[in-house]
Amino acid sequence: MTPTLQQLRYLVAVADCRSITAAAYSVYIAQPALSRSIQALERDLGVELLDRRSRGATLTAEGARVVRLARTVLDAVEAIEDIRPAHAGSSRASLTVAATPTLSLDLAADLVPSFAERHPAIDVRLLQHESQEALVRALTDGAAELALVDLPVDKELSTHHLQDREFVLISPPGSGLPDPVPFRMLGGLRMVLPTPGTGRRTELEAMFGRLGVRPVAAVESDERPAWVSSVADGRGSLIWYRDMVLRAFGRGVEVRSFTPPLLRAVGIVHQRRPLSRSARAFLAHARHNAPVREPAG
Repeated sequence: MTPTLQQLRYLVAVADCRSITAAAYSVYIAQPALSRSIQALERDLGVELLDRRSRGATLTAEGARVVRLARTVLDAVEAIEDIRPAHAGSSRASLTVAATPTLSLDLAADLVPSFAERHPAIDVRLLQHESQEALVRALTDGAAELALVDLPVDKELSTHHLQDREFVLISPPGSGLPDPVPFRMLGGLRMVLPTPGTGRRTELEAMFGRLGVRPVAAVESDERPAWVSSVADGRGSLIWYRDMVLRAFGRGVEVRSFTPPLLRAVGIVHQRRPLSRSARAFLAHARHNAPVREPAG
């Protein structure tokens, strides 16, 4: 039998969420129903799509191939559905996506321009908030339909993993630190940190506590330009995304991975309810076009 679009959507949801339970939430069906749909697809194709010997929902080689083909099919269906309003002269649609100032650079530089080229009838508005908590409130209050965030987030939200990004230590020249740098060397290190009480500072303090280190707060600010100028002026080191270094600093700083690497998952989240057509199109575009960023080898 030919796979149905629903079966393909369910399989892609499993691949994106890496969990049967989370996938079921994301497509608004019960977990047993989604599991039965995947099993029926496996029977129809005559291959195993999921490795059930591993924890979570891990794709087999055949499963990964089917997911790649399924994304192509679903993207084509989405493009076909876009033809009718484009030729019918319908009014423009709008979509609000929220993100932190750092992650909004990804939206402004990569995802939104490429999405606008493919979906010219949808206007995307970017909404910036400093903390994950504020982003979640924007979703629950209806100020935004989607949010690009560091994962994990509130379990009541539907989550779609996009990529894993590496956090690195950015230091002024001549800091004398090894590369990669062990976490223990953060102890006593002069650092540029967010202000106390903010979500980002709370996350960092929790990480320092788990590692048993206590850096020195040389500069405390929530302004990204202040982070950049403080490191450039030699006042302290900063923990930030690797891919932000060239954008913000150029080549005038020292960049070191941690050992082991410090990775953070990034994804798109939304409330557990059916999305607008514009939001579905943006989510499909983001899944397909999010840049892959690997930690330095």
